[in-house]
Order: sequence, then structure tokens, then C-alpha cells
Amino acid sequence: MAENKTLKVQLIRSVIGTRESHRATVRGLGLRRVNSVSELQDTPAVRGMINKVSYLIKVVS
Repeated sequence: MAENKTLKVQLIRSVIGTRESHRATVRGLGLRRVNSVSELQDTPAVRGMINKVSYLIKVVS
């Protein structure tokens, strides 16, 4: 029985003035504007994206 674990991430800082690759990563996480929340599957790829832009987002429960 494969349990699908998920993470909720919230954009807490604006992407204005950040690197283009970081902006693309935030969009890849499904976040558009400040305070938007996205629910994602807990995979190594998603964890890497979260780690890359950790100063812009927070993981909420």
C-alpha cells in the first residue's frame, strides 16, 4: 500500500529581484503570488526545488 505523502508550500516573499532560475523554480512549484499555497507530492525532485528557493517559501502543515 503506497501512501502518497504531500507537502504544502506557501510563497512568503516576492520573486521580484531574484534570479531567473529561482523564479522558474517557484513557478514550477505552482506558486504565483505572495501567500499562494500549493500542495505537492513529497519526492526528491520537489524537495530539491524547495531547498533551492527556501528563502522565498515556507512549508506549512
